[in-house]
Amino acid sequence: MYCKFGEVLVAEELFREMDWVDVVSMNAMISGYSSNGYVEDAVGVFKELIGSGGKPNPSTFVGLIPVFSPFGHESLSRCIHGFILKSGFDRNSSVSTAITTVYIRLNDMEAARMAFDVMPEKTMASWNAMISGYAQNGLTEMAISLFQEMQSLKVQPNPVTTASILSACAQLGALTLGKWVHQIINREGVEPNVYVSTALIDMYAKCGSIGEARRIFDAMREKNDVSWNAMIMGYGLHGQGQDAVRLFQDMLSSNQICPNGVTFLSVLNACSHGGLVEEGRRIFHSMDGDYRVRPGPEHYACMVDMLGRAGKLKEALEFIERAPIDAGPGVWGALLGACKIHKNTSLAQLASKKLFELEPENPGYYVLLSNIHSANRNYSKAATVRDEVKSQRMTKTPGCTLIEINNTMYTFTSGDRSHPQSEAIYAKLEEITGKMVEAGYRVETDAALYDVEEEEKESMVRVHSEKLAIAFGLISTEPGSEIRIIKNLRVCLDCHNATKFISKVTERVIVVRDANRFHHFRDGVCSCGDYW
Repeated sequence: MYCKFGEVLVAEELFREMDWVDVVSMNAMISGYSSNGYVEDAVGVFKELIGSGGKPNPSTFVGLIPVFSPFGHESLSRCIHGFILKSGFDRNSSVSTAITTVYIRLNDMEAARMAFDVMPEKTMASWNAMISGYAQNGLTEMAISLFQEMQSLKVQPNPVTTASILSACAQLGALTLGKWVHQIINREGVEPNVYVSTALIDMYAKCGSIGEARRIFDAMREKNDVSWNAMIMGYGLHGQGQDAVRLFQDMLSSNQICPNGVTFLSVLNACSHGGLVEEGRRIFHSMDGDYRVRPGPEHYACMVDMLGRAGKLKEALEFIERAPIDAGPGVWGALLGACKIHKNTSLAQLASKKLFELEPENPGYYVLLSNIHSANRNYSKAATVRDEVKSQRMTKTPGCTLIEINNTMYTFTSGDRSHPQSEAIYAKLEEITGKMVEAGYRVETDAALYDVEEEEKESMVRVHSEKLAIAFGLISTEPGSEIRIIKNLRVCLDCHNATKFISKVTERVIVVRDANRFHHFRDGVCSCGDYW
């Protein structure tokens, strides 16, 4: 009891006063020490148990494994695992689940999977641990694959399982798989509690179905702050700033949920992408004044981004200089991004200088500055910046685009010819490019691109990963059906312009999720209003 209330020293005093201790009392002390962060003391009692001739049982090892504070205890965790293997307790499901969990927390998913695979009997807790571990470590395809294996074995998921797998679908942008999980929830009667419903909102919003996300939100009988935040953030992702602000006002007027830092970040982000400067200013100033929520670096970065996107670069710089916090990479990075949009090289030099000092090994800032110079046709300065990247042997994140076809995710890179249908993909791209040119399309060769160098030729711009993925979608889906793609970087000006023309000449709706937001293309128009 004292250990569970965090009163470890009181528990220790009682333990030492006992005339006679057995494995049960020792297990209680071991677990109490470990769960409160006193890992070395837990090991000390374990040694006493072994030294006195006592025999540990499964509860001993479950309590001993430093699940709640594994960081810095990797060697100890592996030693305990070795002892468990020698003792034969790895056959116990509780012990195996604890081992799996600690490896997940150590970000060693390979060791976690090995421990999971040798379990003689997998519990729901062990399935959930592995699926959520994969999702939390960005191994979304592994999480989905394991969930499909779970389904094939007729293991019924619970709310924890479904929330974890929906998170994986959201990260991957796998709408079809997300809908399949939603059907499983309905079919198998998984209780639609606040956590599952919120995970569904997050999944639909991040997979491009903001209308379905709102339908689920409205149907919820119980909402918490995470539910409201997920819906507000979803509107921001889709550039629906006014809807986000209205929902934020509904949240305040309900008098049931108090906004927190995530709430304000979500609505400020929506204001930024929607160009709602006045609303953003008002909401930012209300944080500390009305709701006692102190703005953090991420809120200041969002404000700089909002002002910068709106062309108020001078005000954005003054905002940074007046800020009561030290401007970090997020703040200066937002300003540099705004300089790119408005081609302000002088301010870009200032912002990049700060960024080079804060994160000298981040190549993204160098590439962005180079692109700003290139957009202003100052090719000598652009080359100087690129040479700096090469001299320091920095590598930038390569651009890639994902598309889901028949429950399978396909990845394309710029100029990619690895797909088995590559010939058909390029033929379709050539065909629609001809129609686009007839409709008035011209390649934006001077656009500041994130995923290619400036000197690359027009032919390379024509085969960016987004265009290849869309062409594959056109030959793989029914005429008139919607095409959805995901870009890992910000969509470039040429691809944005080209996708507008593609939506017009093919009479298709094309939904693009890039690193910042969603773009819904229909009849030659983008939902962002060319403001992204």
